Amino acid sequence: MLASLKDHPFAVEAFFKHSLVLTFAAPKEVLEPFLPECLALDTHDDQWGFLAVALVDTRHLRPKGFPTWLGNDFMLVGYRLFVRYTTNAGKRLRGLYILKSETNKRLMALTGNVFTHYNYTLTDISSKPGDNTLRFHSAKSDFDITVDRHPEAAVLPAGSPFADWKTARRFAGPLPFTFTYEPEKKEVLIIEGVRENWTPKPVNVVHQHIGFVEKLNLKGLVLANAFIIENIPYLWEKGKKERWNG
Repeated sequence: MLASLKDHPFAVEAFFKHSLVLTFAAPKEVLEPFLPECLALDTHDDQWGFLAVALVDTRHLRPKGFPTWLGNDFMLVGYRLFVRYTTNAGKRLRGLYILKSETNKRLMALTGNVFTHYNYTLTDISSKPGDNTLRFHSAKSDFDITVDRHPEAAVLPAGSPFADWKTARRFAGPLPFTFTYEPEKKEVLIIEGVRENWTPKPVNVVHQHIGFVEKLNLKGLVLANAFIIENIPYLWEKGKKERWNG
């Protein structure tokens, strides 16, 4: 009974004041060991896999239909792999697999670990907007990121596998689904995200140091793109389970 609470037992809605996503590319064979058996990497040119770091200023997170004043405001940092899953009905879904989740609010860490499998940890996160810049910093989690969010001309990072921003946009998030897997039961939990007016804007990364990513020591890792999305209502549907028959 208690275990089933972690399976997204009800729909949840929120408002994203802004979401900054830095996407890193690595050779697919470097990232594949992090995946459960039921998932495959979502690749570019059948060569590159992707690890995204999302920093989200989230407002009014609450069960669907509840008033906004009952919602929870917090900062979220999510470390996610871009993946694909084929359902038992043969439908191919594109989504995310969570490696790590962090928040700056104790209540969010508590409730997040009751109702999800994302294993939230509590950390310090600060965001500091400038005239054209936005900075995120955490001493405990060892990250520091500054982006120019109103560049005169956005430039793809050096070494990016993408030829242009149009191609890079496909790996800007959010992908429609998030997956978790219970290997003992061979059960896949599928959570669908629903959003409106999702228009990512490319930003230039002025500086980035992300301790969690660096400690993974991923050979061939490069920053592939960076986008920001602002003022977006978001909804996560109730989780759905199916047995993986692979």
